[in-house]
Amino acid sequence: MFNLFKSKNKESNDQSKMSVGLSKTRHTLRERLGSIFSGKKLLDQVLLDELEVVLLSSDVGISATQKIIEEVKKINKTHNLNSEEASVETLKKAMLIHLESLNKEVDFPESKPGVVLVVGVNGVGKTTTVAKLASWLKRQDKSVMLAAGDTYRAAAIEQLQTWSDRLELPLVAQQEGSDSAAVVYDGLASAKAKKMDYLIADTAGRLHTQDNLMQELEKVKRVIKKIDPTAPHLTLMVLDATTGQTALNQVKIFTEVLGVDGIILTKLDGTAKGGVIFSILDQLNVPVYFIGTGESDMDFMPFNNKQYIDSLFEE
Repeated sequence: MFNLFKSKNKESNDQSKMSVGLSKTRHTLRERLGSIFSGKKLLDQVLLDELEVVLLSSDVGISATQKIIEEVKKINKTHNLNSEEASVETLKKAMLIHLESLNKEVDFPESKPGVVLVVGVNGVGKTTTVAKLASWLKRQDKSVMLAAGDTYRAAAIEQLQTWSDRLELPLVAQQEGSDSAAVVYDGLASAKAKKMDYLIADTAGRLHTQDNLMQELEKVKRVIKKIDPTAPHLTLMVLDATTGQTALNQVKIFTEVLGVDGIILTKLDGTAKGGVIFSILDQLNVPVYFIGTGESDMDFMPFNNKQYIDSLFEE
């Protein structure tokens, strides 16, 4: 495992990106909290009920919301909160406590080449995320090869080829309609021969309700084990933050069939409901490893609990 955060300057830059990405969520949350806290000094049951509604409307989810509210109550009993500022700070603390108990940093495989499968349904930004992850790893001085395993979406191979050229990364691809498992197999064979640090494989993303997609993804896993019985070493699922609670069902199905190690949350800059992270962690116990906050390959960073909470509440 290597260090995700190399310097204070990098942390500051990530905080800035996180802040920009969460601007819509922050604006909405600030308005709602302002309406319930304004002019009220005591954190009583009425205010707690209103706070619960705010969290639920932000896609935090029922279970996570209840746990956060209970933590707020616990802190209130000890400190007897009597100001808007104290109440908001307590909410921040309760949300952070909840996240810290569930999330963790990604542990990249040390074996070479480490095989990273990137899965998810169409429309979540999966192929672009493959490129962003590869770019991020390259900036950590890792050698990366890409495999265009999404052979059924017309533009996917061309899109990944464009990213490959732009980032100057080797790509293994075949023509549209080719066997996805064969592409990833060839990619792993090539990455192993060239002693690459990582192979990142894009995969098909047709609707998660279609059995043939799941069978195809299972085939990919079976085939690459012929080269490396321990592969894939990391399976990351891409989720669109704007889909809210719908994303939970996607994770459940993919996890049951494939086993998902972690989440990459995209389009966090396009939603006013950034609370889905709490639901994912609370209900599925699958960590959020990375977030995407824009179109550039640089708009991608490891998810950090404290940065996330700070960005939700900053002025």
